[in-house]
Amino acid sequence: MTKPQIRPATGAQYSRIHGVGGYRPVRVIPNSEVLEWIDSSDEWIRTRSGIAERRWAGPEESVAEMSVQAAGKAIAQAGIAPEQIGGVIVATVSHLKQTPAIATEIAERLGCGTAPAFDISAACAGFGYGLGLADGMIRGGNAEYVLVIGVERLSDLTDKSDRSTAFIFGDGAGAAIVGPSDTPGIGKLIWGSDGSQRDVISQTQAWDTAFAKPDAINGAGTETKWPALRMEGQPVFRWAVWEMAKVAQQALDAAGITADQLGAFIPHQANMRITDAMIKALKLPESVPVARDIAETGNTSAASIPLAMERMLESGEAHSGDLALIIGFGAGLVYAAAVVTLP
Repeated sequence: MTKPQIRPATGAQYSRIHGVGGYRPVRVIPNSEVLEWIDSSDEWIRTRSGIAERRWAGPEESVAEMSVQAAGKAIAQAGIAPEQIGGVIVATVSHLKQTPAIATEIAERLGCGTAPAFDISAACAGFGYGLGLADGMIRGGNAEYVLVIGVERLSDLTDKSDRSTAFIFGDGAGAAIVGPSDTPGIGKLIWGSDGSQRDVISQTQAWDTAFAKPDAINGAGTETKWPALRMEGQPVFRWAVWEMAKVAQQALDAAGITADQLGAFIPHQANMRITDAMIKALKLPESVPVARDIAETGNTSAASIPLAMERMLESGEAHSGDLALIIGFGAGLVYAAAVVTLP
């Protein structure tokens, strides 16, 4: 007797990004305001990071609200209806409620019906991880369109007294609609992790430690010290410059694309010096425009690549149909890079 066989799922041969959208909070925090918190200078901050200002969310600009605003723009650009979305993936490390996933609220508010919705925690590589998952869902026949969101409220996790990190982080949301394509629109994702360096970027203390015995930790009669992000700058800088340039080149090679064929380079907006070092390592021609969104937005972790992508398209620096190399890297340490066709 022949054993029954499972009918295989069938999906699109290829996928691509159909639309992108972003949301930047209203409040602008210039370096002059940061200097009220730490002993530094505008020149030091700009030289060290390339940041002139960043956006911080107000009380009404929640992780969900920023995501809905960004996603609405991406859906409109893609020209689809919310009910066509077969999956909602939200990359974030700053949604402070453990459960339920914020993706479920976002899906409901957007009108995505019963689409599966879930969060992922991959820090600054989160958008790339989400893109890879969406590509697999579409080509595997598990969704026609997938909404990928990178969103952060890192101001909630910023220690304003920490001179090494107080000037770095910003808030915002970026979203992309990934769907079927007749031609390859997302190259092979080069992604991975190095858990041996997980402590170089981390939360200062676990939530249970912070709130279990506040007097013992913070001193009797003092307020509970809110957990914040900490980073060992030099190890992170060396890793990003030397190792991530190799990953970026692997993504180019896997896609069969050379640097001079790119229409844009959109790295995670971590540090302007890291970006400049990667440009040099990749031998990127001067004719290839490079995202430098960090100057006005700061480091927005999972949101930084889609926010920078949207800005480049809106400003005319990059154009629909161009090939772009994207790469994200951060806490974990984790990374993800790919060549994509811009929407």
